[in-house]
Amino acid sequence: MAVSTASTLTQTPIPQVVAHEVPRPTRNWVDWLTTTDHKKIGIMYLVLTFAFFGVGGVEALLIRLQLAVPDNTLLDFKTYNQLITMHGTTMVFLFVVPVMAGFGNYFVPLMIGARDMAFPKLNALSFWMLAAGGAVFYASIFFNPPECGWTCYVPLSSKDYLPNGGVDAWIFLVHLTGIGSLVGSVNFYVTIANMRAPGMTWSRLPLFCWTILTYSVLLILALPAIAAAVTLLLTDRHFGTNFYDPAEGGSPLLWQHLFWFFGHPEVYIMVLPGFGIISEVLPIFARKPIFGYKAIAASTLTIAFLGLMVWAHHMFTTPSPSVVLVFFMVSSMLISIPTGIKIFSWIGTLWRGTIVFRTPLLFAVGFLGTFLIGGITGVFLAIYPVDWQLHDTYFVVAHFHYVLMGGAVFAVFSGLYYWFPKMTGRMMDEKLGKISFWTMLIGFHTTFLVQHSIGLDGMPRRIPEYADVGHLGLYNLISTIGAFILGVGILVTAINALRSLKHGPVAGPDPWKANTLEWFTQSPPPKNNFDAVPRVRSVEPMKDIRAEIERRTNEPDPVSA
Repeated sequence: MAVSTASTLTQTPIPQVVAHEVPRPTRNWVDWLTTTDHKKIGIMYLVLTFAFFGVGGVEALLIRLQLAVPDNTLLDFKTYNQLITMHGTTMVFLFVVPVMAGFGNYFVPLMIGARDMAFPKLNALSFWMLAAGGAVFYASIFFNPPECGWTCYVPLSSKDYLPNGGVDAWIFLVHLTGIGSLVGSVNFYVTIANMRAPGMTWSRLPLFCWTILTYSVLLILALPAIAAAVTLLLTDRHFGTNFYDPAEGGSPLLWQHLFWFFGHPEVYIMVLPGFGIISEVLPIFARKPIFGYKAIAASTLTIAFLGLMVWAHHMFTTPSPSVVLVFFMVSSMLISIPTGIKIFSWIGTLWRGTIVFRTPLLFAVGFLGTFLIGGITGVFLAIYPVDWQLHDTYFVVAHFHYVLMGGAVFAVFSGLYYWFPKMTGRMMDEKLGKISFWTMLIGFHTTFLVQHSIGLDGMPRRIPEYADVGHLGLYNLISTIGAFILGVGILVTAINALRSLKHGPVAGPDPWKANTLEWFTQSPPPKNNFDAVPRVRSVEPMKDIRAEIERRTNEPDPVSA
């Protein structure tokens, strides 16, 4: 469909993107369950991960209800610990990381001009491993969910403390989703390295693809550490080994080293693709090229490299020599340099642009503000004497929600509103989108900004009750009210997406006048993506195509001449 001939009198056809109707989505569920099409797999990723996002959100609201007032007895301690574990695990392993794979699956082949992923069957396998991991984990609610928190530190997760199967379900979740992520990462790497369109050099690769490539490399490097950690935990629990038992020569610190060697790069695994989405959205709605393309790409790689070297800043309160603490403090603070380069580049993109205030841009700008606050509080926590005071308080909870919710979820919503027309052929409602954005922004800051004060007042995280001292009761009530406002904002987007699937205006192939190749095909794209893949001549191939169309349209007619 993508190429038609505008004039039969010219010697070569003029490339022109056209679409006459929105194809009806197939209702053959067997076709969906057995598909290896990267677009269908991407949609299945997005549907499943947003479903888990909803479940994790309900768990968060229950946690906030328990903490709304001092000495609350709404939930017992056991149920509260289970909710803490389910919420953290769901958001990290079943939403933020795989939702990026969903966007990557759908858009990386389109953006690089490929017809599918390099290994379509492995692509399907990676999705079903995620689904199996989620099913195994949530099956535990029928017997005994884990109670050890999403980090499952030993000895809390040892068989002596938690002999039931909840921790085993958590271990199998990590194994299954880890295998799926590893397979998917290899697939992304091979696809981007080998299947780019003619002329798409590394220096012309879309920034979203750069971040998915870096996300994949980080997963390949970090996943073996968590796989080893949970395997050792499994053998300790069931096969008589003692890797983590100090009484038998083991060490609980081994768990922390292995977990955080994965856990800290995991933060960048979760936010780097979000950076890529922002880098695609901002220039489109500023009507300017991205400012500092090469600097943004280089800073992505630098953040990934430094992210692998800072895991021990989560362990500042464990016994460590001062020289080690200083090394990890300095290396952690260095990450602020490439991150700052990105932020200045994004601001430079907006500077003196012809701003079009559509919903994707609003979420992108919301991301900039919230992530900036999270980054600044991260600098405080990177200073180990400060971390000693704030460790395991609500200040840390506020920090990582600003980074992950501000850095990943706002970016994901920006990407959802930006790419929804390409995936469905229909636009989302702008009015509902703006209502959702402002409700989410107000709810988010009401919830988490005040948690910095809760932490500075000394309230520990992961406790189900607290005494009514100082302003803790008031602060926690404000935070709980904010959480429900945030939930309403997210619900508005869910309603908007479901309503727009049927009633949204027809989008056409290129509703935003964007400049990457996914817009050089109809919405939604056909099975093989493109009828013809154009040769790429710059980092903005669609701009080149439009210029070529305009040039040929304005050529004098050879017959009349």
